[in-house]
Amino acid sequence: MPTSHRAARTALTASTVLVLALTVAPAATAHPAAHPAAGHGSAGSLVLVGGGLKDDNDQVYGEIIDRAGGKGHARIGVLTAASVPESQDPNAGDPDTCSNSACNGAYYADLFTRHGAADAEWIPVDLDHIAEADSDRVVAQVNSMSGFFFGGGDQNRYVTSLLHGSAHTDSKVLAAIRAKLAQGAVVAGSSAGAQIAAGPDMITGGDSYEALRDGSTPGYFDDASRLGYLPQGGFGFLHSGLLDTHTGTSGREGRSLRLAADTGHQRIYALEENTALVVEHPGSPDESMRVIGPQGLAVFDLRHTHVSRRHGGWSLTGAAYDYLTDGDRYEPRRWRVRPASDKKRLHPQDRTPVPANNDVFHSLADDAGVPYSFLGTARALARSAEQREATATTFESGPRFTVTFHKDRHFTPLTNDGTTADTLIGMTVSITPM
Repeated sequence: MPTSHRAARTALTASTVLVLALTVAPAATAHPAAHPAAGHGSAGSLVLVGGGLKDDNDQVYGEIIDRAGGKGHARIGVLTAASVPESQDPNAGDPDTCSNSACNGAYYADLFTRHGAADAEWIPVDLDHIAEADSDRVVAQVNSMSGFFFGGGDQNRYVTSLLHGSAHTDSKVLAAIRAKLAQGAVVAGSSAGAQIAAGPDMITGGDSYEALRDGSTPGYFDDASRLGYLPQGGFGFLHSGLLDTHTGTSGREGRSLRLAADTGHQRIYALEENTALVVEHPGSPDESMRVIGPQGLAVFDLRHTHVSRRHGGWSLTGAAYDYLTDGDRYEPRRWRVRPASDKKRLHPQDRTPVPANNDVFHSLADDAGVPYSFLGTARALARSAEQREATATTFESGPRFTVTFHKDRHFTPLTNDGTTADTLIGMTVSITPM
């Protein structure tokens, strides 16, 4: 089973030590343009999944295949260099238990052909075959493809294998994929395969509570709770916002808000599992987005936030928060949500208090914690006919942080079934230490 299908909240493995030289010191030069801004005027598209992509997700696999030429025509190149290489997998010889780049590549290639692609092939670049990233033979293989899929694992391995590590320059293979995207190909990815699409300040790890308490640090760290980021970014396919993955299942809203505030990003795209953000013309003035899948996408707007480091800890007030679900569109240039036409406005009827929530970021330390806890409080407030504001807290203390959700005067909850607050437009979020 591919690495991307496994628990997303474990510490980075010892193999990360091989590339710790990529750690950059704070106050290094601002985001060097080692490779061109990918997707500038791009005719192609991105399909970015927040991890946990299920084998039977016909909607997402179908979207990728359609954008690569359709059933019977699509040719998908599969890249799995974020997985451990075959030489580091003790189960490499067992096709039923292996989890390395080669067997994961074969796994995804089979999935794409089963979903209707005419052909799907592993692109043989990984930590065992770094030189292949500059092979003309592999470039020719890339040029024969109409779409690409990046699997999950550790995005650090993509930096090492396709961006020449600390040099952060395009390998020939990545340059060829970048050119194909500009010409109209689709580039998709799940978990680390989506995260690597990020521009400057790509997240490399961290948990929300530790991020709020301690802040962010450039680099990769074996301590999985420490909020790290790579100032140079990933492949730079998407620049209009900071990316995060596994958001609701791993309670990562806090870490992405802290990193965005620390690094000056005004917008966050927080991707959910088994759900895709489809990006048309990435990097161009015509960039537009659509959500597909069973969960959703959180968009945070930090243009009017205020950050303070007084009164016992870090705080952030006034972050705008929208939550988009299947069929909803987003216009980055206008900072505007366009809800799906089949959704109706929800008229709140609930007169019971919003339930207490003492683990808003689904802490690993809380055995009773639940995924999508942050979203759960937001949706409970959306259903309330009486409350305009609700609070939740972190499980950890020292300090404990309070998250305040507020419905602004233009708040609009939308529903598919008349009772569930599916899409949320016009909420604000603040985080303060107690």
